[in-house]
Amino acid sequence: MSVTDLFDLPAAGPLIGIDPGSKTLGIAACDAGRLIASPVETIQKGRKLAPALDRLFAIMDERKTVGLVIGLPLNMDGSEGPRTQSARALARNIIARRDIPVAFQDERLSSAEAERAMIAGDLSRARRAELIDASAAAIILQTAIDRLANAS
Repeated sequence: MSVTDLFDLPAAGPLIGIDPGSKTLGIAACDAGRLIASPVETIQKGRKLAPALDRLFAIMDERKTVGLVIGLPLNMDGSEGPRTQSARALARNIIARRDIPVAFQDERLSSAEAERAMIAGDLSRARRAELIDASAAAIILQTAIDRLANAS
């Protein structure tokens, strides 16, 4: 399998969204109907990526995931920087270990949007720090499933 276009993901079945960070992977999921993306958890990345991927694969298996949507952290002008290359490397590492379709979704401002929503929900700064990555993953995945729904 390889990186695919968002519209080439399987037409039905649960998807996982990933907000790739330097120290964490924010994880979100949607059901098979692809109506609402919800935060799942934040996986800590250690010195080695393998344990984080093991946890990701466990979540994927529990949810019978048919595809992944990884946030692509483009610069505000649309260009790619080091964080974008890191997200692409994550996709390559996932595909090397598991045959599953992977697509990218522009994630510019997803963390800022998640932060604003949590502030509006009156979450404490400490609670926001715990939830920001998984919440950003939910925004990334929701954007992707909305795009898929609007295209059909």
